[in-house]
Amino acid sequence: MAVGNDERQSPWQLYHGPNLGYIQEQYEKFVDNPEEVEPSYREMFQRWGPPPSAVDAAEVQGQGVIAAAPSQNELQAVNPVYLKKVVDAGKLVRNIRTYGHLAAENDPLGLGRTSDTRLLEPETFRLSREDLKSIPASLIWEDAPASVSNGWEAIGLLNKIYTKSFGFEFGHVHEEEERQWLNRMAESGMAAKPMNTKERTALLRRLVEVEQFELFLQRAFVGQKRFSIEGIDMLVPVLDEIVREVGHNGAKHIAMGMAHRGRLNVLAHVLGKPYATIFSEFHHAPNKELIPSEGSIGISYGWTGDVKYHLGAHRSVKEGQTYETRLTLANNPSHLEYVNPVVEGFSRAAQDDRTAPGYPKQDFGVAAAVLIHGDAAFAGEGIVAETLNFKKLPGYQNGGTIHIIANNRIGFTTESGDSRSTYYSSDLAKGYEIPIVHVSADDPEACIAAVRMACEYRQRFHKDFLIDLIGYRRHGHNETDDPETTQPLMYQKLRKHSVVSAIYAESLANKGLVTAEQVEAMKADVISGLQAALDGVKQNGGEQRRTRNDESSSKRRNIEADTAVPLHELQAINEELLKWPEGFTVYEKLERILKRREGALLEDGKVDWGLAETLAFATILADGKPIRLSGQDSERATFAHRNLVLHDPRTGGTFCPLHRLPQAKASFAIHNSPLSEAGVLGFEYGYNVFSPETLVIWEAQYGDFVNVAQVIIDQFIAAGRVKWYQKSSLVMLLPHGYEGQGPEHSSARLERFLQLAADDNWTVANLTTAAQYFHLLRRQASIVNTEDARPLILMSPKSLIRNPKVASEPKAFTEGTFQPVLEQPDLGGEPDKVERLILCSGKIAVDLASALEAGGAEEMPDWSWLHIARLEQLYPFPKGDIERIISRFPNLKEMMWVQEEPQNMGPWNYVEPRIRARAPQQTEVRFIGLPKRSSPASGFQEIHHYEQQRIISVALNRSTLNTKQ
Repeated sequence: MAVGNDERQSPWQLYHGPNLGYIQEQYEKFVDNPEEVEPSYREMFQRWGPPPSAVDAAEVQGQGVIAAAPSQNELQAVNPVYLKKVVDAGKLVRNIRTYGHLAAENDPLGLGRTSDTRLLEPETFRLSREDLKSIPASLIWEDAPASVSNGWEAIGLLNKIYTKSFGFEFGHVHEEEERQWLNRMAESGMAAKPMNTKERTALLRRLVEVEQFELFLQRAFVGQKRFSIEGIDMLVPVLDEIVREVGHNGAKHIAMGMAHRGRLNVLAHVLGKPYATIFSEFHHAPNKELIPSEGSIGISYGWTGDVKYHLGAHRSVKEGQTYETRLTLANNPSHLEYVNPVVEGFSRAAQDDRTAPGYPKQDFGVAAAVLIHGDAAFAGEGIVAETLNFKKLPGYQNGGTIHIIANNRIGFTTESGDSRSTYYSSDLAKGYEIPIVHVSADDPEACIAAVRMACEYRQRFHKDFLIDLIGYRRHGHNETDDPETTQPLMYQKLRKHSVVSAIYAESLANKGLVTAEQVEAMKADVISGLQAALDGVKQNGGEQRRTRNDESSSKRRNIEADTAVPLHELQAINEELLKWPEGFTVYEKLERILKRREGALLEDGKVDWGLAETLAFATILADGKPIRLSGQDSERATFAHRNLVLHDPRTGGTFCPLHRLPQAKASFAIHNSPLSEAGVLGFEYGYNVFSPETLVIWEAQYGDFVNVAQVIIDQFIAAGRVKWYQKSSLVMLLPHGYEGQGPEHSSARLERFLQLAADDNWTVANLTTAAQYFHLLRRQASIVNTEDARPLILMSPKSLIRNPKVASEPKAFTEGTFQPVLEQPDLGGEPDKVERLILCSGKIAVDLASALEAGGAEEMPDWSWLHIARLEQLYPFPKGDIERIISRFPNLKEMMWVQEEPQNMGPWNYVEPRIRARAPQQTEVRFIGLPKRSSPASGFQEIHHYEQQRIISVALNRSTLNTKQ
C-alpha cells in the first residue's frame, strides 16, 4: 500500500475498539518494562508517546489528526494493515537472524541438504518491495547503519550478512546481553575489522606453505599415511589467528587438542616442529605394504614410541616485547575426542594459582584451550558431551574453550546421513548455549573474521565458542585409501575443484594485491625450504637423535620417603580440624560423629580410615604441596566417611576445615564432579600432567564404574609414560570389596589394572589399615614432580571404612612407613610348624582375621600350622618381602592364594606365576575363591554370604591341606 508523506499525522488515528485496547495494553507493558514489547511497538511508543484514551480516539476519528506526541517526532498516517506489515517485517528480521544459516553460502562443494528457507522470504509474510520500502529501517533494525534508510534495504543487507559467507547460530544462547552482542558483531563488527594488504599477503603465503607441505610429502614419501589437511587448509591460519588474538589478550598458555586429520601440518606450521624432524619420522616408517601402516616406531617421546600423527609438541611464541605464549599440542591416541578433557585439564591447571591455602585462585586470562574436532566424531563420541558439560562447572570451567570442527563432511567412508541424527554436526553444542559460526574453508577472510569474533566473545564473556569450518577431504581417509569406491560423486566433483590457495590468490589478484609471478615465487621459495630439509635428512641417513629417555632409565629407584609425622603435630592438626567459624552450625548428627575424633590420637585412641585420610591431606598441605580431589560426591564421599565440606543446615553455607588450617602452605581443591567417569578422569589426568607438583586424586563413586573410563586408563594413564614420556602421579581411589551388593557394586576390576601393569608404569595397592593409607598417600605426595612419579591405583574400602580392625593406633602414624606386605599378628610364631601360608589382599584379609578371632571354621585354638600375609601392594610385586616370608617356614606344604573375586578376576592370574616361581619344591600352590564367572558377583545376599563363608572355611580348615576343593 502506498503511503503519503504527511509527517504530521499520528499512527494512533486508525486505532479504535479492541485494537485500541490492545495498543493501550502494550503501552502499559512498555511503561513497566520496554523490553517486554516487540521492537516495532517500542519504536512507535518512543516516537509518539501514549496512545489516546477512548474519548480521545473518538475525537481522532472525527478530526483525522491528533496533536503532536510528547516525543516531538511525527510519522505519516498509517492504518492497521500498515502496522501489521511493520510487525511482520520485524518477524522477518528475527527469522533472518535465527534461521539465516540455513541459506548460507558456505558449502565449498555444494554437498549440503537443501533447506526450507521460506521463513526468510518476504513473500511468506505477504511483504512486497514497496511495503518494505515504506517502513523506516530503524523500526525493524535498531542498529541499522546510517546508509540503510528503509526496510527493503535493511532486509537486503541482513540477508547478505546472515546468508552469504557466514551461517550464524545464536538463537539458542539464552543470555540476552550475549545474544545481542553476538548479533551486533555479526551485523557490524565483522566488517569493522577488514584485513589489510599485509595481512592478506601473509595469509596467502601461509596457505601456500600448507598446501605445498602436503604435496611435498606425497611426492617424497609415496604411499605413506599422513592424514592430509587438504580440504580444510584454513585450519592452520585459523589456529595462527587464535594464537595471535588470545596471546595479545594476555594468555601465557594455549593448550590444543586434535585428532590425526591435518595434525602433521599443524605441528609443522603452528607448533613449529622442524620439517627435518617430520621427514626423519617418515624415513623410519614401515613398508607401506604392512597393513595397517602405523608410521614411525621408536623415535618419539617414550621408549616404545607412537605414530607420528599422535605426537604433540610445545612451542613458545614471542612477538617483540609484548607477550610470550607457550603452545602445547597434547599427545593423543587414535581414540577420537578423548584428548578433549585432557586439554581442558591442561588449561585449568595453568589458570590455577595453588600457592596459598584454600581453593586455588583462578585467572581465566592466563590460559586458553583450543579443541579441533572431527565432524563425525563431534556428533558421535559421547566424550564430547562430557567435555562440553565442563563449561560452567566451578571445578572444571576454564573461561571458555574455542572449538573448531574440521568438517570434511565424512567419517572414514560413512556419510553424515548414516552417522548423525542432527542437521549439523555441531548441533550438540546448542544444548550448552555455545555460539556457532558455520564458515566455508574456501573463504579465508571469512574464517579469520570468525576467529576474531570467537576470541573477542571468549575475552568478554569467558565462555565457549564453536567455529564449524566446512571443507572437504581431498583424499581418502588416508593416502592409501581409494575414496571413490564409496563416494564416487563427491570425488568426481573434487577433481574439478580448485584448492583454497589458488582461489584466494585469484581473489587477491583481482583486487590488484598480488601478481601471478609473486604467487609462483612464494611456491618456489616454500618448495626450496622443504627440499633442503629433506636433503639434510638424507645426508644423515635418516637418523634422528632421540629426544626422551629410553627404557633403561624407566625403572624408578626404591622410594625411601619419611612419611611418619610427630604425634604433637598430628594432635595440633586434629584440634584445628574440629574448629569451625563462629556462627557456623554443623549438622547435629554429623557434629557428633566428628567430635568422636577428639580422642583418636590419645594413648588409647584409634584413627579410622576417614580421619587417617584427612590427616594425610593436612600434613601434605603443611609440607607445601597442593592437593586436588574430585569425583562424584567426593566432598562427602559415597560412604559418608570424608565430610570435608560441611553444610550449615540453617543457612546452606559451606565450610572446609582444610581451607583454614593454620599449618597449610598450599591450596586444597575439592569438587563434586559431574556424573562422568571418562571426561572427569581425563580432565584430572591432564591437570596432573600440566601441574606435576600437585597431588591430584580422582575418586570413583563405586570402583565398578571406572570401566566407563577405560580409554583414558588404557591410552593415557597406563601407557602415557612409555608412549610419550608423560609423567603423572595421579591417584585413583576405587571403592572395591564384596559386600553382597551385586555385580555393579563389588569390583573395581582389579584384574584389569594388574593386566596393564608393566614397565613400572604405576602402583596398584589394596590396603587393610588406616595407617597404611596415611603412609601411602604421603609417599605418593613425596614423589610428585620427580622422576619417580607414577600413578597410584588404590582399591579403597567400603565396609572396611568403619571396621574397627582397620583403625590404627596413633603410634602407627608417628612411626614407620608404608609396608608392601603385612603379616597377620600372632601367627607364624613357631616357623617349623607352619604348613600353610595364605597370601591375600584387601577385604578378604580382614574377613580372615575376624574369623580367626572367632575361632575359625572348626574353632580350633591352635593356629600354629597357619600363617597369613597380606599383599598391600600388588604392583610392583613385593617379591623380596614374599621371599623372606617363605624362607622362614622350612616345612611349608601349601601356599594358598585367597580372594573374594572369581578365579578369572581379581589378582589370581597376576600373582599365580609369581607365587609359583618362589614356592619351595614339594609345596603346592592353590587358589581359593569364587569359580570362574562372566559377572563379578552375585546380587543375592544369601548366596554372597554362603560363598564368602565357604572361602573362609576352606582357608582356615587344616583338613583341607593338599586336597582339591
